[in-house]
Order: sequence, then C-alpha cells, then structure tokens
Amino acid sequence: MKQYPINFYTCSNGETIAYRKAGKQGPVVVLVHGNMSSSVHWQTTMEKLENDFQLIAPDMRGFGDSSYINELNSLYDFGTDLLDLLKFLKVDTCTLVGWSTGGGVVLEMAAVLKEKVKKVVLLDSVGLTGYPMFKKDANYQPILTELLTKKEDIAVDPVQVLPIVAAYANRDKNMLKMIWNALIYNMNQPSEADYELYLDAMLKQRNIVDVDYGLVVFNMTHDHNGVVAGSGRMDLITADIVILHGEKDLVVPVMYAHDMKKRFGDKAELVLFENAGHSVITDDLDLFITTLKEKSA
Repeated sequence: MKQYPINFYTCSNGETIAYRKAGKQGPVVVLVHGNMSSSVHWQTTMEKLENDFQLIAPDMRGFGDSSYINELNSLYDFGTDLLDLLKFLKVDTCTLVGWSTGGGVVLEMAAVLKEKVKKVVLLDSVGLTGYPMFKKDANYQPILTELLTKKEDIAVDPVQVLPIVAAYANRDKNMLKMIWNALIYNMNQPSEADYELYLDAMLKQRNIVDVDYGLVVFNMTHDHNGVVAGSGRMDLITADIVILHGEKDLVVPVMYAHDMKKRFGDKAELVLFENAGHSVITDDLDLFITTLKEKSA
C-alpha cells in the first residue's frame, strides 16, 4: 500500500485536522472514513484514483492524527470541522464519499454545501435514522425493546463499547483484529502489512463513546427514531446520492440502504455488491473503484 504524507490545518474552533492529499487533476473527491478507522484506511483507494481525481482524505476529530479538544455530540459536529477544512483548501465543488459513520457525516456536510456538492457517495453508510444501540440482558444479548439514549449508558455498554475501550487502553491489537475479522473483514482481510497500519491508526481513536452517541442521535428524516425527533435535514441535500452497500454487511445491514433509497426516492441510486460486507474496499477493491469512477462522473 502506498502511503501518503500527512498535512495539518487548525480550524476556527481550535481543532487541528490531519489530512492526506493525492492527485493533481480532475474533480475533487473528499473521502471520509468511518468509526474505528482514519484516512489511513483510504490509502489503497487513493492509490487507484490519484490519476483521475484530486483526493482529500481527512482524519475526523478524535481519530488518527487529528486533535480532540472539543467534545462532540453529533455527526454534524464532525462535519463542521471538515467544512472548515474545505474552505481553507479553496474547494469550490466536490464529490463527497463517506464510509459507514462517514456516510452520516457527508450527508450533514451536503445539507450545508448544497449545490457545491456534485454527488454524495455513501459506502456501507449508517442509515438516515442513525444506528440504534440497545440495552443488554444478563446474557449480554440486546433487549430490542429498550434503546440506549444517554451517553453515560452507552459508555458502560458491555458488548459494543467496553471491549473496544479496553483494547484501546491496553493497545490490544489481537482483540481489535478479532472484532474486525468477525464483523468487518469477515470475508477478506487486508495484507499483513496493511493490517498493521490500520491497527496503529485504530489505536489513535479517542472518541469512541462520543461517536457511538452521535450515531444514536443521528436522524435526518422527519420521523422519530426512538431516541430523537428527525431534523428533516435530508430535504436540504440537493446533490444526487449514490448508495453503495455490501449485501453481506454485518455492521450496517443492507435494510438500512434500502430504507435510505426509499426515503430519498429518485434523488438516490442504490447499487448493491453481492459478495461484499462492510468493507467493500477490502472485499473487492477493483469493483468499488470501477463503480465509484462510473457513478461519480
């Protein structure tokens, strides 16, 4: 995997955002990573696209080499940093690509940027009604009738949060690999060298509880998601939307992609990858690149 140098920009709110760039010609494409990751995870994608696009891949606040000064409480908070970065980089128009949690972030950005966004590409994205978390019973199974709604309750979740917090604190790469191999790299794993870089990037995360809370309260629809009322901000998005989703996604089940397509209607196109899970980049990079080039044209 080719590695790209890190640049830094200090936002108006004091956060320093790390970002990688590649390519000197073609349209601008902004690559926004997901939870438990960073811009490092985009480097194989950047290597394939750098001859056709100008690429910007930031580390969101609290991930990778970016700072984490101001506590965040929403995916919109992530978006404000990146909007500031794009203004600094004098980006006039761009395509926004968001993976997983990053999908929700780019949707919030598109609602602000409106016509400056040529297209929004959502890769295994969180749904428009967010990502629910449930209370767990004595056997650590989710109680599907009891949603977690408060950050302090999310912080002590024994299944989805505490094991990751412990792995970060102990720099336990084996635990992280076990989690990713079970849920994200369950179909294909990256090379040993690339995986090591990804794990190093994961261990830099400092905001896991806040991100999970941001996902729980994310809701751009007009409906209540069981935790918060919808903001209706989906109506502010003027760009066409391309929903790319692995049919075997264990993290964000494909039903969320179908729901998003239904809510956006003709504004969105849904493309399903039959033999891919939550990491299409790993499961079939060439198919992802070909599809991205075709759909972002």
